[in-house]
Amino acid sequence: MNKTILKVITIGFIFTQINQSVGSEYIAGQLTDKEKITQEKSILPDAKIEQSNITDIYSGPSSSKEDEESEIYFSADEMINDDKMQTVTAIGNVNIIKNDTTVIADKVIYDQKDDIVTAVGNVIMVEKDGNVIFSDYVRLTDKMSKGSMDNVKVVMANENRIAAKRFERVEEDNKIMNNVVYTPCNVCQNKDPLWQLKAQKVTHYAKEQNVVYNNAFLEVLGVPVLYTPYFSHPDPTVKRRSGFLPPGILSTKYLGSSLKTNYFWAISDHEDLTISPTFTSDRGILWGANYNKYFENGELFASGTYINGPRETKPDYEEPKYDSDDKNRGNLFLKSRYEINDYWVSNADIKYVSDRYYLKDISAPEKDYTWLTSTVNAQGFDNRNYASIEAYYYKLITYYDLPRATEKPFVLPLFDYENYGPSNKYGAYTKTTFNFASVIRDEEASSQRLTMINSWNLPYTSPYGEKYKLSASVKSDLYYIDHYTNTDDETFTGTVARVFPQVGLEWRLPFIRATESSRQILEPVVVAVAAPNGGNKDDKIPNEDSQDIELDDTNILSLDRYAGYDRNDTGSRVSYGLNWSSYGDTFGHTSAFIAQSYRFKKDEGFGKNLNQDSYFSDYVGRMNAKPNEYLDLNYRFSLDKNTLDFTYSELSATFGPEMLKTYVSYIYLQSNPNSIIQGYNERKELYTSIKMKLTRDWSASIYNRQDLANIDRSLEHGGSITYDNECLRFIFDIRRYNYASSDYNGDFEFTATILLKTLGTIGSE
Repeated sequence: MNKTILKVITIGFIFTQINQSVGSEYIAGQLTDKEKITQEKSILPDAKIEQSNITDIYSGPSSSKEDEESEIYFSADEMINDDKMQTVTAIGNVNIIKNDTTVIADKVIYDQKDDIVTAVGNVIMVEKDGNVIFSDYVRLTDKMSKGSMDNVKVVMANENRIAAKRFERVEEDNKIMNNVVYTPCNVCQNKDPLWQLKAQKVTHYAKEQNVVYNNAFLEVLGVPVLYTPYFSHPDPTVKRRSGFLPPGILSTKYLGSSLKTNYFWAISDHEDLTISPTFTSDRGILWGANYNKYFENGELFASGTYINGPRETKPDYEEPKYDSDDKNRGNLFLKSRYEINDYWVSNADIKYVSDRYYLKDISAPEKDYTWLTSTVNAQGFDNRNYASIEAYYYKLITYYDLPRATEKPFVLPLFDYENYGPSNKYGAYTKTTFNFASVIRDEEASSQRLTMINSWNLPYTSPYGEKYKLSASVKSDLYYIDHYTNTDDETFTGTVARVFPQVGLEWRLPFIRATESSRQILEPVVVAVAAPNGGNKDDKIPNEDSQDIELDDTNILSLDRYAGYDRNDTGSRVSYGLNWSSYGDTFGHTSAFIAQSYRFKKDEGFGKNLNQDSYFSDYVGRMNAKPNEYLDLNYRFSLDKNTLDFTYSELSATFGPEMLKTYVSYIYLQSNPNSIIQGYNERKELYTSIKMKLTRDWSASIYNRQDLANIDRSLEHGGSITYDNECLRFIFDIRRYNYASSDYNGDFEFTATILLKTLGTIGSE
């Protein structure tokens, strides 16, 4: 009798044995032996089980891990034992719970003689992953190692649906399904889903971890659109495996109509290679590959393309000397990171392209870049110390003719070291900076620079809330210059040294006002700097790293407003500004800042390079406003000190609900004679986009980027239409580019993508 009942209640394994990939979560309480017996009596009032028998079932070493994992909770309206027929039958609301799996059926029969377990009538299984299986009939044989189910329906945790006429589990844990239908789409009565996959037979080979389909159809709204007699893919337990990936269809002006194929090679668990040859109608084969490798302490990613074919047209002006003239064209991008030890990490970002037009010809993602910057570096961190050594190389890839920038330098090496000393009892601390840069060119000026900055800093907060910071520093530079031609057309070669001392004092006093609904902070700021006049020696020292000369809200209160080391912010000055911000108790934030600088000698300092012949600088500021979820505004500006005309404006704003959201971006830059891009000294550009939620599934967007500076024209415009529901995503995108180059002016680009969710992607471009 004990064996009989034990075999009956082990039916909890039924569906786990059949399909191990489906599950839901059910947490049963842990009971003592006595509590279990009491529970069985209460939930089985009519069951013909003696107390002694149940006690025997739960007897044994309850502390065993195996016993704990196999605890079973069982209930039924009635249980009948037929000794003559050697069957045990559970009838009415049969519930079996084991290992977070719940089985519900109208009736369960165990045939001891033939070792057959049968569940009939509204069989439902809920497993730990949230998936639910429905069936009319379940039959298990051979110690439940084999079995079958009829009229199987599965609702997965992600609401995907599977139905099969028959499900069988055969030798070696292999599974066979006949007349199978799969769809992730919502299904309405008497209506076909948006798309579904049908197969005459689906076989799961457990040992090989493969799923094989025979005579499979893809149906859209009940209409077959694609047929294949055979295909296979790894089962869900396989994370990665070598094989072909879905192809892609694209079309560009340079390549023509093309078919992109992809083969994925899983070299190891931490290394893979994807080979992607693209067969084009106009240019032969465009070869492509992606390589990824993960180390114990790092990672490596590489991608590249190659094609044998020249450009279709040549530019009107002379090509830079480093552009290739032959037919072999391609690119290689490599990125890596490696942790050398607990203190040092290395990074590499290498970008190579054969000529400046190649990326635009093949419509690569980096096609709109002006420069490709390659860098290799190593960084070290240790308590208060930081060190880095880097190398840089630049490649021009724009279609603009930039005669001042055709020969970009190698920077090899660029070394940085910083050390923060410990603070004393007054809070004062020291900071030491070393920097070495070697800039190498073939024909133009080259230079080597060694810089050391020693500074002493004392922060202090007064009892009244005033915040002070006193800083004193000495910057020492030593240069070797080779063939530098200054603005007076004088050439210099030799060694130059300079010393630049500086003292700065910063003062802040925040005022806070709090109400029941908001908090406001008003903070005046004053920064005074004492520094000598002159001493930059710009007639002998080239400006390699301080060419970005813009006075704005980010640097006006800084002690050194240059981005690099080649120019010193000479002359004494006082900068002053006002910060204001307001915060809501639950949501919302608004802030504003405005500042100005006064220099004691008007032909010194940062303003000299901005061509501002005045003691006072222009006003600079910013405003940020996000009062609610429907508005997010950011604005930066610069105002002429005399006329209050805008000399710089940058606006970005997003407003509206999700149903109709608008984004606006505007930028205005006054002419800058120091700009490296000649002919684009003044810039005015307006970008607008609108995103609309038309229905639950349909959405649309349009955008336009307008040049307002010299010629009022659209630089780029387009739009997209998207359909997105639980099982399908369709995106149609169209855009037009109006470039300065006649080779690319008026180019149209079309993209259409269909994503069958959980199945794959079909796209054209």
